[in-house]
Amino acid sequence: MKLYTHPTAPNPRRVHVFLAEKSIELERINIDLQAGEHKAPEFIQKNLHGQIPVLELDDGSHLSESIAICRYFEALHPMPTMFGSTPKDIGRIDMHLRRTELMLMRNIGVSWLNGPIVAKVAAGRFVQIPEAKQQSDAAVNAYYVKLDKELAECEMIAGDEYSIADITAMCAIDFAEQLVGLKPDSELKHLARWRAAVAERPSAKQNPL
Repeated sequence: MKLYTHPTAPNPRRVHVFLAEKSIELERINIDLQAGEHKAPEFIQKNLHGQIPVLELDDGSHLSESIAICRYFEALHPMPTMFGSTPKDIGRIDMHLRRTELMLMRNIGVSWLNGPIVAKVAAGRFVQIPEAKQQSDAAVNAYYVKLDKELAECEMIAGDEYSIADITAMCAIDFAEQLVGLKPDSELKHLARWRAAVAERPSAKQNPL
């Protein structure tokens, strides 16, 4: 199998950290996003949406979307579980994963597209909307506050066990802080405690942003 990826993009990084937690190794082929390799005709044959990550299976077929790829490997290597083992755990992890993708990652993406880095490296490719960035910035910061309150009650995002929900939130917030300028407020102590804990995991250290 081959994983078409980029080391610092948040969605591919989710897969990298997940694989490290599972001690799974496979060939990685880095795609140059700035050069537009993900939009090249030969790559579009692997994923019509021109996005990474993409997993190429041994039979030549392809899986895209980071969570779909992670679920594939979870089915192949169920332990340690990253998606939960009991009905309650599975439900809680999916709930928090869904919230993180819809309310955090999506707004970080809006702020990224309308921010200064995209303006510099992709000038002319996007029409930037300052008002959209103002709204998404506010939504991200509001989500940080909610997350801090939830983390006052448990060690990890979906309970006391590390899961794909923690991987997703870590990759999103790291990207937001380092490349979008959306750093959580220092007063959010529970969020800071959690961030320090997940950053210390070997899987995170092996796959830094």
